[in-house]
Amino acid sequence: MYQRIVVGTDGSPGADFALDHAVELAKLSGATLHVVSAHKLTTPYQLASAIGDANDAMHDDAERICDAAVERAQGAGVTVEGHCVPGDAADALVTVATDTKCDLLVVGNRGMTGARRFVLGSVPNKLSHHCPTSLLIVDTSAARA
Repeated sequence: MYQRIVVGTDGSPGADFALDHAVELAKLSGATLHVVSAHKLTTPYQLASAIGDANDAMHDDAERICDAAVERAQGAGVTVEGHCVPGDAADALVTVATDTKCDLLVVGNRGMTGARRFVLGSVPNKLSHHCPTSLLIVDTSAARA
């Protein structure tokens, strides 16, 4: 069914819930799972010395989140690769999905409800318009309860 599945995580309970769905699908189909953790870069308007420190800290945090998700998937017996990518989360997911030629992209639905999705946008909303493959948006309301 699936050979390559990409899942995004930010370490939140909702992302963990979506990760669990992706892990289960990978187990059932024998797919390789690609875990993506994105981190934004600080703006160039901040002091130059602070930019490097802040970017390093954000990268380290995203890498820690990615490594934890990879370990979780490996513990379930899934073949998995981690991708810690700088930049916007939706763009990072589209890039990894394209680069890996994945069959499925999995994300949680956090942030898709109410007027906020129209004003600020959201990762799942952006992906629903720009995803290069099939997209599974997991209802994470049980994880948030």
